[in-house]
Amino acid sequence: MMNVRNKWILSGSLALSLLFSAALPLSAAQAAATPTVLQSSTTSITEYEQFLQEKFGIAFQQGTVTKGQFLQQIAKVLHLGVAKSQPVFSDLGADSPYYSSAAALYEQGIITSLKIEADKPLQATSALYIAVKAAGLAELAHSYPQSKTTDALKQIGYSPAGLSLSAAQELAAAVHSGLLPSSFYKEVKGKAASADLAEALLVQILSIKGEYKHYIGYTSDADIYGKLADAYNTSDIIQSPELQTVVDTALKQNLVTGYNLKDNRFDANFVDSLTLTYGHDNLKHAVQLIGLLRSEGIRAKIQFEPKTSAFIYLKEWGEPVQTENYKVVQIENGNYIAYAKEYDLKFEFANAADKARFQPVILQYAKKNSEDQTGLIASSWWQPLYYSATKLDDYIQITNNKITGAGHYYAQSFSLNEPSAAIAEGFKKLGTGLDIQSYPIWVDKPFYNYLNGESL
Repeated sequence: MMNVRNKWILSGSLALSLLFSAALPLSAAQAAATPTVLQSSTTSITEYEQFLQEKFGIAFQQGTVTKGQFLQQIAKVLHLGVAKSQPVFSDLGADSPYYSSAAALYEQGIITSLKIEADKPLQATSALYIAVKAAGLAELAHSYPQSKTTDALKQIGYSPAGLSLSAAQELAAAVHSGLLPSSFYKEVKGKAASADLAEALLVQILSIKGEYKHYIGYTSDADIYGKLADAYNTSDIIQSPELQTVVDTALKQNLVTGYNLKDNRFDANFVDSLTLTYGHDNLKHAVQLIGLLRSEGIRAKIQFEPKTSAFIYLKEWGEPVQTENYKVVQIENGNYIAYAKEYDLKFEFANAADKARFQPVILQYAKKNSEDQTGLIASSWWQPLYYSATKLDDYIQITNNKITGAGHYYAQSFSLNEPSAAIAEGFKKLGTGLDIQSYPIWVDKPFYNYLNGESL
């Protein structure tokens, strides 16, 4: 693939293409139950807190959390709209800022009482009853026999005596399912819910519903290389006729000279301020990149996101050789559209400092500057591609022009900022019923130079 890519680059195309420890690393499951404390130069923030702030705008004040506040945030993370019914609560009027959330949750069966007590401190047990139903675990909870229920309650210092059967079962299911992380076991009996517990429950609800972060592991995991190989080997060239009708036509009309196809089911859902996306096509390169980051003491979460890169293959380059990972289709002018299996690695770093350290490492060990250069990891590119969704020093802003259809695939084409409006308008003319967005991203200078028609 690299020989073809070099030809593509030389053609002048604007196409797409810390905490280092000797201790055993956390598994993904352990990490999901243990909120990491993230450090910056001025503050400490938990991983859960940062995720909820950046993704949902949720921020509990340290100290007392009211039940109304918790209900409001539960409705927000569940993306609940306005309730069709208008329940009449005994202590909550329709003019309350908590009414719409309570009504939506009541309609969904997540709360079952018409007495809300919105301004009272949220009790830990009440938070768990709500969270079990919000996470979709009610049937599991109500399947519990007495013996299993009693054993689970012992772990949080409870006995079933004095609790209704359903209440005891729901507390037990919260313990066994991991909805209640073990670090909070001592914060349940007879206590008000802390902001930390409220945040943990919101994140665990998202996690159980598959809507929290997605990653195959950490750079430091002992089994990360096997997981990476499995992810790469089970990915294929992506095909989306709905989108390709538009973007292939855009290629033929020279509106763009390349695009990517991706699948949003693999979206890492990381926190943008700590995340970089790194694109490539070679598995050996990915393996060595992880080894390189480990050698530099950089520990990060990793998600493998399959990607297909499409671009114009010029007929003067010679007859293309097709493989399982590289397909071509000839077009009217004798050129080809090439479809190449690639990937994006999403890295979420522990802190902003490690995110900033990534670029110097790449430029030293994974950026090719001459044909006979040594000391680089395998299959290093002349113009490596990595980018951030948030502004970074020494990165340059460009535009991602993204098209989403009715399914879970999307196409994206990177461009300089100036032509992005014309590209978006061209996409709109070529397809109907598609969501077209153009937004800024920040890329490494070599890739910006490549988009700008410069060699290095």
